[in-house]
Amino acid sequence: MTDVSQISEFGKILIFIITGIIMVCVIFFINKLLAPNNPNAEKLSSYECGEEPTGNAWLPFNSRFYVIALVFLLFDVEMVFIFPWATVFGSHEIAAQDTRWGWLSLTEMFVFLGILIIGLIYVWRKGDLDWIKPTPVVPHTDVHIPPSLYEQLNQEQGRFTVKAFNAETITATAATATTPAAEPARKPMFKPTFKKPANE
Repeated sequence: MTDVSQISEFGKILIFIITGIIMVCVIFFINKLLAPNNPNAEKLSSYECGEEPTGNAWLPFNSRFYVIALVFLLFDVEMVFIFPWATVFGSHEIAAQDTRWGWLSLTEMFVFLGILIIGLIYVWRKGDLDWIKPTPVVPHTDVHIPPSLYEQLNQEQGRFTVKAFNAETITATAATATTPAAEPARKPMFKPTFKKPANE
């Protein structure tokens, strides 16, 4: 009767769980007693990274984020199954009992990893792992203009030079432009009437 029974080991785990629950409840109760309670509109508003919350919280978002999170969670959780396999495959006692256990666990893990890789390839081929990128649209026209004409136009634009700024020539040009031949002023054929808006 020197062996420790399994019920005592599970009893220790149960004691840890009960102690953890009691400690959390005691801390929440002490917090309720000691913490000040002064709610106001700013404290009760939702917190969005320090920004003022604006608009409706029910905004449409792309489901691709959800798909990527699910794929990550799927592969991350299924990697946990490798740990029991590694325990069985690395156990010398099990391998000493029957050598077929090692080959069986190795084959089983290759099948498991193959299924995971096929699932990853399927998700990748469907394009669910691609991020949303704008696809550039190159405009296409049916105009048959020779490329040499474009080259000639570019060369002419490249030879364009800006004239130096000179205030005297600008004032002389403006003076000649503002003094055309004197024409007699014509009277309008009708007299416009302006009405005030009714709301003023």
